[in-house]
Amino acid sequence: MLFRESETIELKESVSDEIKKEVIAFANCNGGKLYIGVQDDGEVIGVDNPDSVSLQLSNMVRDSIKPDVTMFIHYETIEKAGKKIIAVDVQQGTDRPYYLIKKGMRPEGVYVRQGNSSVPASDLAIRRMIKETDGDRFEAMRSLNQELTFEAAKTEFSLRNIEFGTQQMRTLKMIDQDNLYSNLGLLLSDQFLHTIKVAVFQGTDQSVFKDRREFSGSLLRQMNDVYDFIDFRNQTRATIEKLLRTDVRDYPEIAVREALMNMLIHRDYSFSAGSFISIYDNRIEFVSIGGLMYGIESEDIMLGISVCRNQDLANVFYRLHLIEAYGTGMGKIMQAYEGYDETPVIETTKNAFKIILPNINAKYEAANNSALYVECPDNFSVRYKKPLFDKEEKIMEYARLHGAVTRNDVIQLLKTSISTAARILNKMVDNGLLKRNGKARSTYYTIAE
Repeated sequence: MLFRESETIELKESVSDEIKKEVIAFANCNGGKLYIGVQDDGEVIGVDNPDSVSLQLSNMVRDSIKPDVTMFIHYETIEKAGKKIIAVDVQQGTDRPYYLIKKGMRPEGVYVRQGNSSVPASDLAIRRMIKETDGDRFEAMRSLNQELTFEAAKTEFSLRNIEFGTQQMRTLKMIDQDNLYSNLGLLLSDQFLHTIKVAVFQGTDQSVFKDRREFSGSLLRQMNDVYDFIDFRNQTRATIEKLLRTDVRDYPEIAVREALMNMLIHRDYSFSAGSFISIYDNRIEFVSIGGLMYGIESEDIMLGISVCRNQDLANVFYRLHLIEAYGTGMGKIMQAYEGYDETPVIETTKNAFKIILPNINAKYEAANNSALYVECPDNFSVRYKKPLFDKEEKIMEYARLHGAVTRNDVIQLLKTSISTAARILNKMVDNGLLKRNGKARSTYYTIAE
């Protein structure tokens, strides 16, 4: 037998770390054979202790490569030219891509066979192998990043007194049978890269920006931060009829919540583009990547029919009591607007889904804006003063009663997060409502004179 390297044959004089990448390359492609004890030129030099070498190889493969590839490898000692060599038969694996544990599922850790050599796989090749092995469902595929942390998820589960450990993650399908993180795990991890962009515009078009933010991190963190951002701008309008005061927010809270949940759960995360929320004077638009699932029309959604793109993610949200049941979100949004002239609107394209929530109080704001200046008897103009946000009124009232207010006071008063409390206080300082005193942890706020 003449030994010669090819696409399916690799020759090694002795055991070395290089053998790991050869095994990975064969397992990721069409299989192949390694001959240990044969030089690159085909000369047989043999090995001294075949059994010991075979054991060394077996341990090396088991401890250095993921997923487990040992079931696709067969070791055999053969004799050539009076010398013993080891033939390692590697079949194509069923859990591709295989990779070096220390390098991860990245090009420097994943190898494929190219001619007579084993070379790093491209990102595209890695994704293709994952798709061929795991199927088309993004959340069920193995995550390319296996170095994940879950601080935000732990906090969210803890708030609801739900355990969050390895066994729970496996039940939720965040970890697969090989103890590898799925893309669902990536979505809920602190390393999640997709973002939600929120922009606030002046008026009813995109001519003038008032504010813009991009939220990143765990999907659960994005959910909380985005809701707080919108909630801060969800103004309350008070009307008094006889002795009865009625408070009406610009957007029903349940409608905002359900629109946000819909955007998170039904988004197509296989696209790298972020989700978008646009806040105008008269509406909020929630736009997510991923149109309606095949066979579903807009009218079907209004009847409560739901085909969920991310079933495992929806299950996590259900466990966290963030949603009650599949297919009820749009019904709740419509019910929240019952009795009002304004009605939410759904717009869809092949690759995008938009929910438009109208501002219930926009018509009253328009009426007020048309009377910004009021003529007084002594012929001078008095400028109309826009009322404070409901949250700002509470903070101002607290500061009046106690002489000052701190960030922790605001957190307790509004039942909100640290970041939202800081944002509200900073805006009130910028608007001349409060004065900042002290520094760092000793900071407190008093009513500006």
